[in-house]
Amino acid sequence: MSDTQWRIEVERPLCISSGMCVGIAPDHFELEGDGSHALAEVVDQDEVVIDAAESCPVEAIKVFSTAGDQLVAPTD
Repeated sequence: MSDTQWRIEVERPLCISSGMCVGIAPDHFELEGDGSHALAEVVDQDEVVIDAAESCPVEAIKVFSTAGDQLVAPTD
C-alpha cells in the first residue's frame, strides 16, 4: 500500500441510506438494501471521498490514511 492511498470504512449499522455519498462520489460508493458500501476498501486519494465522508448525516463513513492509519475524514 502507498501513502497516497486511503482506506474507506462504512459503519453499516449507522448508515441510514441517505445516498449523499453516492450522489457525491458515485465512483466510490453504492447503495445496497441495507445501506451504503465502498466499492473498494483502499483507494487513491480523491477529494470527493472526503466530501462524501463529511456530507454523511450520521458520520457512518470514515476515511483513514493507509500510511499511518490516521483518520482523514470526517474532521470536526
